[in-house]
Amino acid sequence: MGRGNRLQSGLVGLVTLLGLSACVGGPDGGARVSRRAPATTPVEVVAPDVPGAVAAGRIGTGTVKVALVVPLSGPGSAVGTAMRNAAELAIEDFQKPDLQILVKDDHGSPDGAREAAQAALADGAELVLGPLFAANVQAAAGVIRPAGKPLIAFSTDSGVAARGTYLLSFLPQAEVDRVVDESVAAGRKSFAAVIPETSYGQAVEAQFREAVARKGARLVAIERYPAGNPGPAIGRLSGLITGPAAQADALFLPDTPDGLGAVAAALTKANFSPTRVRPIGTAVWNDPRVFALPALQGGWFAAPDVAGFNGFSQRYQARFGSVPPRVATLAYDAVSLMAALSRQFGSQRFADTTLTNPSGFSGIDGTFRFRPDGPSDRALAVYEIRSGAPVVVSPAPRTLSPSGT
Repeated sequence: MGRGNRLQSGLVGLVTLLGLSACVGGPDGGARVSRRAPATTPVEVVAPDVPGAVAAGRIGTGTVKVALVVPLSGPGSAVGTAMRNAAELAIEDFQKPDLQILVKDDHGSPDGAREAAQAALADGAELVLGPLFAANVQAAAGVIRPAGKPLIAFSTDSGVAARGTYLLSFLPQAEVDRVVDESVAAGRKSFAAVIPETSYGQAVEAQFREAVARKGARLVAIERYPAGNPGPAIGRLSGLITGPAAQADALFLPDTPDGLGAVAAALTKANFSPTRVRPIGTAVWNDPRVFALPALQGGWFAAPDVAGFNGFSQRYQARFGSVPPRVATLAYDAVSLMAALSRQFGSQRFADTTLTNPSGFSGIDGTFRFRPDGPSDRALAVYEIRSGAPVVVSPAPRTLSPSGT
């Protein structure tokens, strides 16, 4: 199969959604907005086999300049290098984009990000992609936003999002919303949670409370525990989540694969039955170590559809000889989006109204959109752990529901 056919089948390539005519002159949650628009049908922008020129610090030779600020040295350099490679792959795949990517190394530090942002503006960048870390996003935004340019960062900390500072990342808040929504739709009405005392735990707890209340479900109890020591918290909760008189029918467990081993052991010791009270979690569950835990069999978690990443990973390995980190697709989708917007919207290509179109865009990881206040919404699948493997029980929707619902 030729590359063009592979792209047509959806392994790579960015999709923009219809409804953009209104804009034509088109672990790191902010408040939801009430702006509404009808869902629409995606139309693919296919990227045939057109290699892009790569010079030192630059990818592509187009007239529209966009900076990519990532760590190529220092903390996070392996991830930053993979994101730079993914950007190159996007330029190669897209059909002669009038785009030039100015690659800047932020050295994994706020000072480096600030200097990289200043250099990007000096080189004529109209928009900045990155940085990766929350503190670096804040430093870069302090340079980019006063200059009137937008920034699309890759941090998972929704606290750094703001008007004009958008996050193209896997935000745990969207995962919490999706798994709670689907659990309620499947008949689960009473929720409990055991949450680690970490920054990630704090972020998802707030969203969990909001999601349960929004769906009109009951919040039975929440217990917190020091990371790595869930036993006492599960003991305090055991009367509500075990036995035939359990008051909860879903148990939220937002821990990492490393932490979930101890959580699962404590649940088993407390005679927890996942067939009676369904465990639910976020995309951090998407790990073979989690799939093997007896206490989590039948559990649900929300995550991006893996099909797009699997195809991307194969092509990345063929091109660069290594397995890409999961977040590499974000850089690919970001660059593909810049190419598509440059082609379709002329001088309004990076206007806030273009970037925040409520119908959104779709790429390797599915449909996403930027909210006007900075965070992103993303279409996610819901998986069930069955016999030690994840199985899709609710596919990722192709379109997003209206904002604020």
